[in-house]
Amino acid sequence: MHVILLYDITSDRIRNKVADECLNFGLDRTQYSAFIGELSRNHQEMLMLKLTALLGDSPGALLLVPVCGTDWERRFEVRNDDATDSPVESGDLPPSAPEPPAPLPERDPDGNAYPF
Repeated sequence: MHVILLYDITSDRIRNKVADECLNFGLDRTQYSAFIGELSRNHQEMLMLKLTALLGDSPGALLLVPVCGTDWERRFEVRNDDATDSPVESGDLPPSAPEPPAPLPERDPDGNAYPF
């Protein structure tokens, strides 16, 4: 099953150990504190036990989100790996993006300004 793992850890030492453990489990780093990949349910539990032990009583948060195959296939992902290349796209992106919504009017039909 695909997973997204996010963490917010203040200690550099612990944060680096958590990142190393995620890589050891075969997850791919997508942001500084975000990993994605495929893990069985048992491996998810093993990883969270290890990460929880690494975090200990230190301030921080760990979040592992399993994503079913159907939802994973429906994801949208755009990455610009190199500024000179066009974006790398994956997932089932629609052939053309919908039109952006029209801007909200600044005044009501009577000419009174909206409070926002």
